[in-house]
Amino acid sequence: MRFSIHTLGTRGDIQPYLALSRGLKARGHEVLIVAPAQFAEMAAAEGVAFAPLPAEFLELLETAEAKKAIGSSGAGFGAGFKLLRYYREIGRKLLDAEWDAARMFAPEAILFHPKALGAPHIAAKLGIPLFLASPLPGFTYTSAFPTPILPFGSLGPLNRVSHALMIHGGRILFAKTIRAWRAEALGASARGKTAPLSGTLYGYSPHVLPKPKDWGADVAVTGYWFLDTPDWKPDAELADFLAAGDPPIYIGFGSMPGVDPQRLASLVVDGLKRAGKRGLLATAGGALGQIEPSRHIHVISGAPHDRLLPLMHATLHHGGAGTTGAALRSGNPTAICPFLGDQPFWARRVVALGVGPKPLVKDAMTAEDLASAFLAMDDVGMRARAAEIGTAIRAEDGVAAAIDFIERKLNQAR
Repeated sequence: MRFSIHTLGTRGDIQPYLALSRGLKARGHEVLIVAPAQFAEMAAAEGVAFAPLPAEFLELLETAEAKKAIGSSGAGFGAGFKLLRYYREIGRKLLDAEWDAARMFAPEAILFHPKALGAPHIAAKLGIPLFLASPLPGFTYTSAFPTPILPFGSLGPLNRVSHALMIHGGRILFAKTIRAWRAEALGASARGKTAPLSGTLYGYSPHVLPKPKDWGADVAVTGYWFLDTPDWKPDAELADFLAAGDPPIYIGFGSMPGVDPQRLASLVVDGLKRAGKRGLLATAGGALGQIEPSRHIHVISGAPHDRLLPLMHATLHHGGAGTTGAALRSGNPTAICPFLGDQPFWARRVVALGVGPKPLVKDAMTAEDLASAFLAMDDVGMRARAAEIGTAIRAEDGVAAAIDFIERKLNQAR
């Protein structure tokens, strides 16, 4: 069967879908990934057909305006909301690119990240099954917790209605652009309906966030969609550093752009020194500035989390869904310093599970706060709970569970 997978975002929004592509191909399916142009090489490495979305989407994150929005909004909803107005400017280009890819590939089913706004309309136009696939919750109504993009652990009776923000937000914010595109590109009614969902998949572990009781059989919490790299090994310098002392603390902030990267780097180094810890710092995303390596500090651009994080004592990161999953799978405690979006949500889950200290506040934290977080992850009870969660996640096969769910739903519809 021919599957088109539409996704939009940074590396953390692409990698899980490449993992699904790998699994679908292993089952004999044909796959096309529709994603930002910057990820063409990643798709090629997986041997997956690729259709590019405009590079401007990711380039926006590197603009001064976007960095200011992220840096000035604190963690969570505010930063993401401020960025929306920049994305409106390229919305039509993104929609056109999604439709071009579909016309070229002629898929028989579509899986989509909720940020790929064209996919539900394209599935309706083509009359094919549509699956929502997301690394984070928030696109199915539930009373169990509020939408992950709001900075609240609970809204009580308002939990359920709060999910309308993510379920309908994109359609409302980009309504004018979508209506014009439907009429002009798809030749469809401007206000026509999208395709009904054949199923919804969430790519995180039920041990981290259990499936709510008010979700039905059309929703699956499958486990994480990890894209593992079994052949990776540390280079000589990293291997020497790891062998020279106690396991270090990994510190990296993924694809988050840096507003004041030098300040954050200095704070991290000072915090490690105060705690008496060794640190492995990943700087590729730009959130961390230049750091002078030493006996206790080693700097890398990046490395596969599935191979690297089990070698660490603990982790500190931004709280992206995929990074949080990889950190938890390692079986070590993890601390989170959220930047935006759903990251505070995962930080709260880590604390609730007892596998990490309270979240750090990016704009207000001190070196002493960092040192306290680093030392907190020495706690014997916390380390035992982290080991239990790690064992549970490693026993899952989220990709296989996701594909089983998709194939079952498709067979039921025949």
